[in-house]
Amino acid sequence: MQHAVGSPLPPPHQPGHGPHAGWSPAAHQPGPHPAASQGSGPVPPPPGLPAPAGAVPPTPPQPPAPQPPAAHPPAPQAAVPPVPDTTGHVPLPPGGPVGVPTAPPAPAAVPDSTGTTMAVLLIGPAGAGKTSVAKYWADHRRVPTAHISLDDVREWVRSGFADPQAGWNDNSEAQYRLARRTCGFAARNFLANGISCILDDAVFPDRPVVGLGGWKRHVGPGLLPVVLLPGLDIVLERNAERTGNRRLTDEEVARIHGRMAGWYGSGLPIIDNSQLDIPGTARVLDEVLARAIASPPSW
Repeated sequence: MQHAVGSPLPPPHQPGHGPHAGWSPAAHQPGPHPAASQGSGPVPPPPGLPAPAGAVPPTPPQPPAPQPPAAHPPAPQAAVPPVPDTTGHVPLPPGGPVGVPTAPPAPAAVPDSTGTTMAVLLIGPAGAGKTSVAKYWADHRRVPTAHISLDDVREWVRSGFADPQAGWNDNSEAQYRLARRTCGFAARNFLANGISCILDDAVFPDRPVVGLGGWKRHVGPGLLPVVLLPGLDIVLERNAERTGNRRLTDEEVARIHGRMAGWYGSGLPIIDNSQLDIPGTARVLDEVLARAIASPPSW
């Protein structure tokens, strides 16, 4: 008897026939069966048919056990590099005094002052050649050197400038004090950045508080003062060549020169440059500074 559709039903179970004597419904299916060719376990019957006797029901696939997340070490924090100072500026400590310069080791008995960082105060009357000598000395040193002129800084004031030639008063005195403090701060700032400096001013020996004492307060105890004092005739001749508010009367020049003579016997080194030109005076200044570094005077 032929069925219309589907595979024939399996024959009824006969005595003496074990489960291995039966046949598998897959044997009548056309084409090879992947499970039978690989020798796998029992093949489940088609849907709707009872499983053969002794057949082990297939085990449904189990989902993989969840794995705990792997512990990752915390990412190292990148160190933030410090912001470089692109200007190379050295901050100036507030009120930091300038120490006494020390000469570099040299085999010579007298140290070489041309390669030493220092602060020099060139003192002298009007017409002594302070500004010209200071500029030349700063131009010909082996280390960076700045020239700080008190008169130049004082003339920064344009409107309301108190000219002492028009009469010495409280305004001119205040502007001189302000210019000296400004020059002292500039000198300390240059020295803190490795640049020597030379300042020039007409400092009187009979006014130590606002004169040499004031410069020491502004710059520091390491300041090296040197007096430039030529003869009166030389000072008068050089003053006559000046123009503008820097030219003084002959009477004023003579009065200032007489007050400057009080530096004799003070212990400060004095250079009489009456017969010296500017380069020669600068050489003598180097010799005086070398002796001052080797044996600092007390002033």
